[in-house]
Amino acid sequence: MAKKNIVPLKELNLTDRFLFDEVMEDPTIHQEVLSLILGREISLLQESKTEKESRISPLIRSIRMDLFAIDSEEQVYNTEMQKKRKDDLPKRSRYYQGMMDTGLLEPGIPSYNLLNDSYLIMIMPFDLFGYGKYQYTFVPQCQEVPECRLQDGTVRIFLNTKGKNDDEVPKELAEFLHYVENTTDEVAQQSESEKIRHIHERVCEVKRSEEIGVKYMQAWEEKYYEREEGREEGIREKLKELVGKKLKKGKTAEEIADMLEEDPQVIKELIKEIEKEGRS
Repeated sequence: MAKKNIVPLKELNLTDRFLFDEVMEDPTIHQEVLSLILGREISLLQESKTEKESRISPLIRSIRMDLFAIDSEEQVYNTEMQKKRKDDLPKRSRYYQGMMDTGLLEPGIPSYNLLNDSYLIMIMPFDLFGYGKYQYTFVPQCQEVPECRLQDGTVRIFLNTKGKNDDEVPKELAEFLHYVENTTDEVAQQSESEKIRHIHERVCEVKRSEEIGVKYMQAWEEKYYEREEGREEGIREKLKELVGKKLKKGKTAEEIADMLEEDPQVIKELIKEIEKEGRS
């Protein structure tokens, strides 16, 4: 991937995690976004934490929450921007919500009723479930008695910017989701929502900031080099696999180098690795 393919900061949408995190670091904006999504006013207790890591053991997979916050009623929120469709998102949401709970009770707390209510919110520019809804809200309920709710305090919300049920959701929510996918002056101006205007002001502030612009370039370059290193490692492993196959057929290092059009010294180093692995 060439460096020239970087998308300028000013052209990012809120579906891009970098812009989303930078915008939501403003606690007032974070409050307004949560209030808009949940349809009620929310007052956060502390500054929003972006990229919050949760780990309970070195042997257990950690998670890195996009946006974590607690409100004045001690309800916990984790908001995730998920730009790419992946087939593990439902189970990922289960894992995330479980990991959110691990740090909420101190040792010795006698009752699990003291667990905070928690909300896991995933925003995505695709319809994960295929029913054309802007919002899919999941709470545990009894299969045999649907009106019987488990009341365990957990809520998972999946938001879809491409929803079609405008008559079933608040207009402000639908406008916000359209704005998330197309974060432009034009889309913001079309909305009558004061919250969306405030969000857009923050977006413009972030996009104008020279400091954040430098931070964005640094973050992009780090990811670029990580991808390049991963790609190079993958190429090397594939070459090593081919060398191993040729060795089994009795080919010499020079013959393999000639067949694969590679530097003989590189092939010899790979053969040493293969032989060492075979002895271990």
